[in-house]
Amino acid sequence: MMSPVAVYVHTPFCPSKCGYCDFNSYAMQGQIVERTVSAICAEIERSPWRGRPAKTIFFGGGTPTFLSEDQLLRIFDAVIRAHPPVEGCEITSEANPGTVDAAKFSAMREAGFNRISLGAQSFLDSDLIALDRIHKAGDIERAVDAARQAGFDNVNIDLMFALPHQSLVAWRKNLDRAFSLETDHLSLYCLTIEPNTSFYKKHLKGQLDLPDDEAQVAMYDECCERALSKGFSQYEISNFAKPGRECRHNLCYWYGEEYAGYGPGAVGSMTDPIGGRYRYTNLKHPERFSDAVEAGDRLDFERESLDGDVLRTERVMLGLRLNEGVSSELLNPGPVKRLIERGWLTERDGRAALTAEGRHFCSEVALELI
Repeated sequence: MMSPVAVYVHTPFCPSKCGYCDFNSYAMQGQIVERTVSAICAEIERSPWRGRPAKTIFFGGGTPTFLSEDQLLRIFDAVIRAHPPVEGCEITSEANPGTVDAAKFSAMREAGFNRISLGAQSFLDSDLIALDRIHKAGDIERAVDAARQAGFDNVNIDLMFALPHQSLVAWRKNLDRAFSLETDHLSLYCLTIEPNTSFYKKHLKGQLDLPDDEAQVAMYDECCERALSKGFSQYEISNFAKPGRECRHNLCYWYGEEYAGYGPGAVGSMTDPIGGRYRYTNLKHPERFSDAVEAGDRLDFERESLDGDVLRTERVMLGLRLNEGVSSELLNPGPVKRLIERGWLTERDGRAALTAEGRHFCSEVALELI
């Protein structure tokens, strides 16, 4: 039997483009959406990894639930045919609280999806307007309830902190609302100003009033303390789960395992027939991607060979994000000793992990270790 693989499907469409978002997403409607759905299905059907079972499946974007029920489930059926899920396979779809309804969730659950990840971002309408989100705060509760009614017993919500004009008091209110929903997983991210976004342009012009570093640290520490008190375990810098509800698909990334990526702009990391590891990125624009599929051309526009040093570097950088840390065998003793003395790293049972203080300096620690 062929070894199982994680499967990622990128659906690039959104109702609108959020000001902070640098993901490969497009506010498009009409024929291009249907054409892209057909192209994704065709790409999966002709996949060179067809037949390898799926150990996890993750639909991201973009906004997968922006697609119609029929379009979403056609792609899902193509995935299932190409990558039959292993028993207990975690099958996730991201969802915007403003683009779901009970009927769509019920159809997804019946088809085989068993995990929903809601892009809530904030429970304050003023924040959602500033972030260019289409949903209102009340839509989040309705979406969680709809997911539960449809039979989803594994629900995540994403929240962002360090938003423009956000205070620690406002962030605490967001956490109160999040914990009241009793979801199974929380992803709590600090807003990052990325190049090629409208937020980046505003930031350069001094038009974004962002919390300072001290406030950001206080907000992050609040996440960790509150989550622990509510029965969540922090297993990664930004991710908190009830027991057994860690996102297994994302763990594949953090462990440096193989994953097949489908759709415009999807990234995959696979092993070639002679045992070499490589990473590829698909054509990003839906029209160019669809043109290439229909012409039978190559879909990846970037391909990078991942030799031993590159893989080691990535395993250190990604593994450090996990609370369990990374194997000490991957690290040089000198930097480890210095970082332990600084109070940013701890070492136990053959693994080196960030301390609570060290999590605030993850990038600096990774650079020193590699």
